[in-house]
Amino acid sequence: MVKIASVLALASSAAAFAPSAKPASTTALNADMSKSLPFVVAPTNTAGYVGDVGFDPLGFSDNFDMKWLREAEIKHGRSSMLACLGFVAQQYLTLPGYTHVDDSNLAPQAVGASAMLQIVMWMGVLEFWTNKGNVTMETMFSDPARVPGDLGFDPMGLSVGKSQEEKDAMALKEIKNGRLAMLAIGGMIHHNWITGEPLF
Repeated sequence: MVKIASVLALASSAAAFAPSAKPASTTALNADMSKSLPFVVAPTNTAGYVGDVGFDPLGFSDNFDMKWLREAEIKHGRSSMLACLGFVAQQYLTLPGYTHVDDSNLAPQAVGASAMLQIVMWMGVLEFWTNKGNVTMETMFSDPARVPGDLGFDPMGLSVGKSQEEKDAMALKEIKNGRLAMLAIGGMIHHNWITGEPLF
C-alpha cells in the first residue's frame, strides 16, 4: 500500500511540471507587430493596401472608412508633389503681369485674393466632378467598384498593358513620393517662415 501511495504521489508531482494546454488568445505578446513601429500591434484595417507598413499609431483606420483614408492620402500626396514643384519653380519663373517674390509664403499676397479664390473654386469643381457629386465621406464610396485615387486619368497610357503587380509597383512609388512630398512641402514652408529667405 505504501508503494502504491508513493507511486501516485510521484506521478501527481510530475504532472505539476507538464505544460498545460491554454486556449489561443490575441494579445500584444502574440499579435502581429507593426513593421514601422515594432513595439505597436499592426493595424488590421490597412492590410492588403499598397504601401502598408503597419503605421497607424492613432488608430484612424479603426474609426474611419479605409477607402476614404487612402483617397485622402493619395490626393494630399499628389497636391504636395505639385506644391513642391511650384514652390521651387516660382523662384525662377514669374507669370506675366505678376510681381516676382522670393519668399513663396508671400505669393498669395502677390497674386491677390481673386487668384487664390479661383484655385479654391476650381478644386471644389474638380472634387465634385471626380466623385460624381458624392463628396461626403459616407457617400464617396457608395459604388463598391470605385478604387481610391483612380480617376481614370492616364493620358500617356502608362498603365496600358501592365500586369496588376506592375500597377501596384507604380502605385507604391506614387504613395512613397507623395508621403515624402507632404513632409518636404512642410519643411519648405517653415524654412521660409523662419529665415525669410528663398529656398535656393
